[in-house]
Amino acid sequence: MRALLASTAGRTLTAVAAALLIATVVAMVALWPSKDKTEPSQALGGKTVAAEVQSVALTPCGPAGQRCRELTATISEGPGKGDIAVLTLGPQEATQSVDPGATIRVSTDAQAPAGSAKYGFVDIDRRTPLILLVIAFAIIGVVVARRQGFFAVIGLLCSVALITTFLVPAILAGESPVLVSVVAGMAVMFITLGLTYGLSAQSLAAATGIGICLLLATLLGSLALDSTQLDGRGGEYAQVLSQANVAGISLQGIVLAGMVIGALGVLTDTAVTQASAVMAVRRSNPTLGVRELYHEGFTVGRDHLAATIHTLVMAYVGTLLPLLLVLEAADVGISDALNGQLLAEPLVATIIGSVALMASVPLTTALTAVLAVRVPAEALAGGHEHAH
Repeated sequence: MRALLASTAGRTLTAVAAALLIATVVAMVALWPSKDKTEPSQALGGKTVAAEVQSVALTPCGPAGQRCRELTATISEGPGKGDIAVLTLGPQEATQSVDPGATIRVSTDAQAPAGSAKYGFVDIDRRTPLILLVIAFAIIGVVVARRQGFFAVIGLLCSVALITTFLVPAILAGESPVLVSVVAGMAVMFITLGLTYGLSAQSLAAATGIGICLLLATLLGSLALDSTQLDGRGGEYAQVLSQANVAGISLQGIVLAGMVIGALGVLTDTAVTQASAVMAVRRSNPTLGVRELYHEGFTVGRDHLAATIHTLVMAYVGTLLPLLLVLEAADVGISDALNGQLLAEPLVATIIGSVALMASVPLTTALTAVLAVRVPAEALAGGHEHAH
């Protein structure tokens, strides 16, 4: 750190990063939701309890010949532990198959009138296998990347905690989704870079580049949503949120917030890769100037950029695959499909994220090249190498 601050460029970039960090912390404190603003909506169900399925039957229901799944289950926890619940899932063809002995989650309604169902089927209980998958992921990450993998896992857990304790409650409390997402994105960036790459010349350059590109993505996303008249009301979640206890929530703002958070991960990966590549080139050949460093770093970034954009597009396509199958089965034309909000929103998100990525490569490369030739050689050795 001392070597980094020995140069004017190092002090300038450190001051910029520090200003961004202070602004992020101040904004988080100002936007942090209070408990009285985030009371849960009873219209959306609430907490569930576990139940064990004792038997499954198919009973007549609806139109002639239609059969519905009916479960008999024993409540396993909570005040109603030991209760027997009879749950009707719906038509056999449209509901998930459940076997006797399976653990399920059911909702409860203590105020249900006599003769009405007190319990309702919610879903299969997948908590244990999901926890095991997360643990396996963390172990593999630590084994493969060792110390850096450990800090990456810790950073990821902190980021998820920040999203669940700050971003989501703040939006539900009525704060601007765009402002909250930008602040949360900056906080996630600082946590990730700080834990995974430490305080170094490349992490400072990457942080500055990510911060600028995150703001760029926000601005471009806002303009794109306005020009395409996407208001966030095209999906089923819009209808669910309209029932929630939220005053004046902006559905369009939520769409934009999703774009910002979605772009953050690939922006971090790309910016750190660029900063690390430029610093590595500088260490291997200290005689190179800014122009040469930029050229070498941009060559690496151009190849990485193409692969990352492809990854971003495929991630969105993967999540939309069921919808694409439905549209194809309904013989919906490609132009009509893209015109609908359900496809137009992820399309705009992909374009905005890709534009931010394309901006991050030359920007971060230039920042790192300028910094690399102006800081002492010992400052270039700080931090960790970025690895895929």
